[in-house]
Amino acid sequence: MNLREEPLLFEISSPGRMCASLPDCDVPATPVPESLARSGLDLPELDELSLVRHFTRLSQKNFSIDTQFYPLGSCTMKYNPKVNDLAASLPGWRNIHPLAGEEFSQGALELIHSLQVWLCEIGGFAGGSLQPAAGAQGELAGVLIIRAYHASRADDRRRVILVPDSAHGTNPASCAMAGFAARTLPSDADGGVDMAALRAELGGAARDSIAGIMITNPNTLGLFDRNIEAIADAVHEAGGLVYGDGANMNALAGVLKPAEVGIDVMHYNLHKTFSTPHGGGGPGAGFVGVRPDLADFLPGPIAAKIGGSYSLAMPKRSIGRMKAFYGNFGILVRAYTYLRMLGAPGLRRVAETSVLNANYIKALVEGAYKIKYPRRCMHEFVAQGDLAEGVHTLDVAKRLIDYGFHPPTIYFPLIVPEALMIEPTETEAKETLDEFAAVLLKIAEEAREEPSLLLSAPTTTPVGRLDEVSAARNPTLCYRA
Repeated sequence: MNLREEPLLFEISSPGRMCASLPDCDVPATPVPESLARSGLDLPELDELSLVRHFTRLSQKNFSIDTQFYPLGSCTMKYNPKVNDLAASLPGWRNIHPLAGEEFSQGALELIHSLQVWLCEIGGFAGGSLQPAAGAQGELAGVLIIRAYHASRADDRRRVILVPDSAHGTNPASCAMAGFAARTLPSDADGGVDMAALRAELGGAARDSIAGIMITNPNTLGLFDRNIEAIADAVHEAGGLVYGDGANMNALAGVLKPAEVGIDVMHYNLHKTFSTPHGGGGPGAGFVGVRPDLADFLPGPIAAKIGGSYSLAMPKRSIGRMKAFYGNFGILVRAYTYLRMLGAPGLRRVAETSVLNANYIKALVEGAYKIKYPRRCMHEFVAQGDLAEGVHTLDVAKRLIDYGFHPPTIYFPLIVPEALMIEPTETEAKETLDEFAAVLLKIAEEAREEPSLLLSAPTTTPVGRLDEVSAARNPTLCYRA
């Protein structure tokens, strides 16, 4: 590791320094139990001011949405309005305990119920659940619902789920976790599902083994599949269900209701579309919505209104809990606040602006970057970073860091060589988009005229380019002087 600036905590330690002095003990001392005693920890010793400055300087090196732009394709790293945090910090929301009885939680249950109703309306679904803790759990819940549906019909032959090669990478994993086999469908020249391949799967001898299809629309190419209704009709006619991966719902919310084009079950990532924070593995929330005859299979409990009060109820044939309690309630408060402030017109404008911004950047850079599927995109587009001989997408990503931009998603989707997936979201101003596009063009020029600038990047960061393979195989997990 190449550390250029910040000394490590142990390196600024000085024996005898401390952050606080404790008064002499005025009660009889109790020895530390031998089972808890530790020696030889060699913890750093330093004063409070040095400690505060150390961690403050480190925090200023962090990349955050409050300081710079994330063009992180398919992850929708957009700005989270501070009013969402203010609402979630109100004492009534902040201090509620998950074991408080329903009689003490009517406000929270009403909020969950209202959010369920609104999210169902946005997608055109008859029922929904906020039980899943994240998008990945929502995805798994959706596939488990498909499994439960077929089991309820004693149709245990259906063990295969079709997954387009432009789908999100977690889809095959969700299939496997639910006990299904994933079978890949190729893309056509337009970037959508190859209809001939789909018909071959549904019309062959294995037709009765197809449980359904998992489809992301817009897909990870940032393209809307114009055959979505024909795809859904074909899968339904073969006895399967259509699962919609809603990770790219930021392009559709307020514009298109997926249920109206044949989607039977779908999850949304509240952190992508509905402006709740991304966290390092959490917090999150993964709403899952379903058509009417699948509502009884939803994960529970779900919030229900009975008379004039609210309670948590388990659907009749529920697949069960996805987690304990109701999880990250503060995330639900943030999504509720976001939707209350935007309303239906505002939500539609979010989608329209995210699509406009992506197409704007694409139009600025497509002369310098190859684009395998050049038609109009939705909220994101996929370019290619092989700008010159010996220069690869990774080099473009590292050079962006030198210019102060977070790299976009790279090398995904796998069907595009040297993929560079760019998603500006709706929250970025035109000036930011212009600056980012200008940097991409500058990097393309550098790749042709002085490729060493890319190959040695990043050069302005405390840590230079890492040997990621060695780091993964031989991690350094503790400080070594």
